[in-house]
Amino acid sequence: MLSFPGSLKIFIALEPCDMRAGINTLHALVADKLKEAVKSGALFVFTNKRRRLLKILYFDGTGCWLMTKRLEQGTFFWPRAAEEGQTRLELVPEAFAMLTDGIDMHGAKPRGWYERGK
Repeated sequence: MLSFPGSLKIFIALEPCDMRAGINTLHALVADKLKEAVKSGALFVFTNKRRRLLKILYFDGTGCWLMTKRLEQGTFFWPRAAEEGQTRLELVPEAFAMLTDGIDMHGAKPRGWYERGK
């Protein structure tokens, strides 16, 4: 069963990556680019250049999960690096939920395409 601890850390890769990447490639990106350990139990979130697709890598203690979300319309809000050379950003779970739910975090409002599930 997939469940996340309350103390979950979430890291997003600020630079887009090739969404053809699988578990092994994303695992290497976490180590090489984000300078984190996949087995830390954090979520590692990646997007493509168009920001219509997310891939999330998560180690649950027994193995790696690779989760994907593709938007049918619109794009995900994606923060930019605040400093030169910054490759990752840590999000609190509430900010991650807003990102995946289509909230534009600049003004904390739903993006034009967003419609809450029925």
